[in-house]
Amino acid sequence: MTSLDKPTSDTDQPHRTDQQTAEAKAVTEAALFDAFGGVRGMVETVLPGLLFVTIFTINKSLHVSAIAALAMSLVLVVVRLIRRDTVKHAFSGVFGVAFGVVFAKMTGNAKDFYLPGMLYTLGLALAYLVTTLAGVPLIGLILGPVFKENLSWRTRNPGRKKAYAKASYAWGLILLAKCAILFPLYWWADTTQLGWVLVALKIPPFLLAVYLTWVFLTKAPPPIDVFAEMEAEEEAEKARKAAAAAPAEARGYEG
Repeated sequence: MTSLDKPTSDTDQPHRTDQQTAEAKAVTEAALFDAFGGVRGMVETVLPGLLFVTIFTINKSLHVSAIAALAMSLVLVVVRLIRRDTVKHAFSGVFGVAFGVVFAKMTGNAKDFYLPGMLYTLGLALAYLVTTLAGVPLIGLILGPVFKENLSWRTRNPGRKKAYAKASYAWGLILLAKCAILFPLYWWADTTQLGWVLVALKIPPFLLAVYLTWVFLTKAPPPIDVFAEMEAEEEAEKARKAAAAAPAEARGYEG
């Protein structure tokens, strides 16, 4: 068994100093911002839906509201491209809005603008819960590459795996609670009522889930940097080869 495969236990982790704890919190916060888009990502998530429900509340025009929401999401992508920022969060917003626009135009029901996003939220909630029950919590799959640990937490870092499991359960249950509010409104409320409730529920559940994830991970053992380990293994292998080649070269000179 190589050092890359050797599992660790919670008791193997050294006691953290206050400075190390503060650094771990800062690193975790930065990774979460990177993974979920930070404040700007939240704003970009809210703006198209907010524009849609605002315009629809004023003039009840599905066509104008849908076009405005789609145009807003495209503008956000263009702004990111001009600034040479990452566009993954903005592009996901474009696809979400586009699906909503197409669905609403096909059915002629303005409430259906929100339905694809609601179904996505439900599917995501189930994915968090099912993957955690299967032993591969989804939040670990999302954040593993960000922390440069990939899947090492599954077999080598049990404390971290527990933290990812807790975080995934939190995400799943929070999103299910959100769905429990929105789906009844989809059937019983009108478009404007549903739209304003959905806008109001965009950020608070997300912030709660991110905060709980931060709490769980800052209390967990630090991630294992598998990239650094692989680089160290490669350097050690090069050193072993160089050491093995040195005697042969010396014999050649002697001959």
